[in-house]
Amino acid sequence: MLEIDLKSRLPIYEQLVEGFKRLIMEEVIKTDEKLPSVRSLARELTINPNTIQKAYKALEQEGYIYTVQGRGNFAQGIEGKDQKEKLLKLKGELKKTMAEAIYLGMEKKEIVQLIEEAQQQVGGERDDD
Repeated sequence: MLEIDLKSRLPIYEQLVEGFKRLIMEEVIKTDEKLPSVRSLARELTINPNTIQKAYKALEQEGYIYTVQGRGNFAQGIEGKDQKEKLLKLKGELKKTMAEAIYLGMEKKEIVQLIEEAQQQVGGERDDD
């Protein structure tokens, strides 16, 4: 399910955040599905429970999960998120990243290919814009 690379420069909690985001976006973890408890996941991955808690807090702040007091953490559905602000932020980040990639020599067709791969990864075409 989740893999932690102890040799990575990316902090463990960020690896967890990215891993859970991927699982939620790919719908491996379904909307309203309960996430593993902090203690059980810490035991399974052999990492500090505070690290798990920090990752869950970050995921909740970003709108990927929600907490029900006394019951645990659950995956938040796409339809349940307030997306406008997040999308604006992501568009700005994408624009900067693409500009840098073009500056470094990436071709338009390569960018389009990356977009197509990302669409396949999250489950298909979306021609909203």
